[in-house]
Order: sequence, then C-alpha cells, then structure tokens
Amino acid sequence: MEILQVQKGVYTISTDPERLNINLIHHFLSNESYWAKGIPRQTVERSIQHSLCFGVFEQQQQVGFARVVTDYATFAWVADVFILPACRRQGLSKWLVQTMRAHPGLQGLRRWLLATADAHQLYAQYGFTPLPHPERFMEVYQAYQT
Repeated sequence: MEILQVQKGVYTISTDPERLNINLIHHFLSNESYWAKGIPRQTVERSIQHSLCFGVFEQQQQVGFARVVTDYATFAWVADVFILPACRRQGLSKWLVQTMRAHPGLQGLRRWLLATADAHQLYAQYGFTPLPHPERFMEVYQAYQT
C-alpha cells in the first residue's frame, strides 16, 4: 500500500512504518495508557507489523500514534490512539482521526469499531456511535502479565 503523508504547519501524519519510534510507542502504551498498561514490547512490535499505522510528527519527532487493524474490505478496528501530553489541545487528535477515516485504502468499509473510556465526543464527530446491539458482541479478554 502506498504511504500516505499529510502536512499541517509543523506537523505531519505519515503511514510510513520506517518513521515510527517504537521505543516511544511502547513506553506510552505500557506506562501511560489506561488500556495497555504493562504491554510487552514484542507485542507492540507485532501489533504494528500487522496494522496500518499512523504516526504524528512535529518536525522529525513523533508526538502521536494510532493504528487500524483492517481487512481493507469490510472492517476496521481503531486502536492505540494517543497524542503526547505536551502536544495536546492543538487539534492533533481530531486531525488524526479525520486522516484515518479519509485514508483511501479504508473507504467503503462496512464497519469501524473502537473502544474508549474517555474520548466519546472526539469519535462522535467522525461518525462513531454507541453500539446499537451490544448484546451481539462478545470478547475473550486476557490481561497482560506484569
């Protein structure tokens, strides 16, 4: 798939996997996120290898991340979305979600899903709604061993 790169002032969103700072991503997910505390680095690396990843960069420094797990035909799961605290309140998360939703390879999908504890208003701006039939969804959940 072709690498997507969009620019806004000093910020860039890129799907180039070579630009991703795995140390920064792992540190944030493992230590600062509520959803992936204690996640092993190897798991982060594997998740990145098997997802369409979006890095947010200020100049050459990575300041945000998100990934989409998808079959590119019917389904997308948005995961691991974050902007570093020092760069928040600048509209970067909105721009990131907008860029993911507009990605040419993700158009026409039947379903996009995500889970969030605190960003419902952000995602609602881009068409996400509560599940109309949550009773149809099931999960197997295994916590990370720390």
